[in-house]
Amino acid sequence: MTRLIVVRHGQTMWNLERKYQGHSDIALNDKGLSQARAVAKRLAEESIHAVYASDLSRAFKTAECIAAEHSLTVNLVPELREIKFGEWEGLTYEQISERWPGLLGKLWTTPDELEIPGGETFHQLKERAAAAIQKIVAAHPEQTVTVVAHGGTIGTILCATLEIHLNHVWSIRQDNTAVNVIDYYDGRPTITLLNCVRHLKEESAH
Repeated sequence: MTRLIVVRHGQTMWNLERKYQGHSDIALNDKGLSQARAVAKRLAEESIHAVYASDLSRAFKTAECIAAEHSLTVNLVPELREIKFGEWEGLTYEQISERWPGLLGKLWTTPDELEIPGGETFHQLKERAAAAIQKIVAAHPEQTVTVVAHGGTIGTILCATLEIHLNHVWSIRQDNTAVNVIDYYDGRPTITLLNCVRHLKEESAH
């Protein structure tokens, strides 16, 4: 069995401000760093053999905290980046709705049909992310690997794993530093954990 521990990055200021990040390289804020340390502490007892991450700093820094607990370095994989939001990056929901009336609604209802101005489609995101995951899993038979990525990216990975339509991508919630576990038995995936953030509750209790 190969175990894949998939983690979303910690919080950024743009998460707080509800701005669309996409390929914009936005750093973790103080809370995000605290979340990254908390998820790293949670995974410290796991026998992790390798750590991979998107090359955007919010994912890389989160991964770095996890890797440090296992004396590992982070392998950067640009294909694990968030969807490219193009002309929407840096804008809020309200700003996008004002400039592109009617278009943003498709993001939530029919993302499979959405064409983001200057950006990617969800099909393109799914293809590059799923291909990256397949390579990682193939490279680590009988090992446990951590992958740190982004909400939209992880959503498409889970859609691909479950073989469900991309229009359901937002039906799978992904909070900051959420932990998901996918076990591969002879290449067949089984999701054993989704959007688990118990480490954040434990951290706030201290």
